[in-house]
Amino acid sequence: MELASLAKRRYTTKAFDASRKIPQASIDALLEQLRHSPSSVNSQPWHFVIASTDEGKARIAKGTEGSFAYNAPKVLKASHVIVLCSRNDMTEEHLQALLDQEARDGRFHSEDARVGQDNARRGYVALHRYDQKDLQHWMEKQTYLALGTLLLGAAALGLDATPMEGFDFKKLDEELGLRAQGLTSLVLVALGYRDETDFNAGLPKSRLPAEQVFTHI
Repeated sequence: MELASLAKRRYTTKAFDASRKIPQASIDALLEQLRHSPSSVNSQPWHFVIASTDEGKARIAKGTEGSFAYNAPKVLKASHVIVLCSRNDMTEEHLQALLDQEARDGRFHSEDARVGQDNARRGYVALHRYDQKDLQHWMEKQTYLALGTLLLGAAALGLDATPMEGFDFKKLDEELGLRAQGLTSLVLVALGYRDETDFNAGLPKSRLPAEQVFTHI
């Protein structure tokens, strides 16, 4: 299917059919695509928590209590929920793990190539840590690239999805023990199949016209 067709077909699901479960093969394919999301200088500053059980989804739903209660049914009735987390810092341990994995995957044909990649990545980290002073924000932007990959991948597999920023980050971080791992929750994505009561499924998609969003030079 053409990418434009996928983009036009997908939408933010407002109600899930709790009786339908995503096949494991589809979840495996989606997670593999998510793992291969792009990031600046291959920094991969993310971690993903996947809830597939009622118990797991109930833990995530604790972050929707109170003023975010309107999102609780999306979490509880979805087949799966993914918490996209971003690193709080670009640690030496993570930088070394990236470099070691790239070496195992055969990306370096010489020691000079290995050193060059390491220096380039560290240069961007230093730029955002010391000069622009937005290191955490830079890492969060990479995680949002992964969100886009996830949403388009779900559409390609015929799955419905709901991205959500409406939850209590602090409460969810505490529930999942994220901050002790150097992580913070950034966005939730509920996955499954739309319910017949989902009003948003029948509404036409609305985007600004091409002449307003593109400038050709």
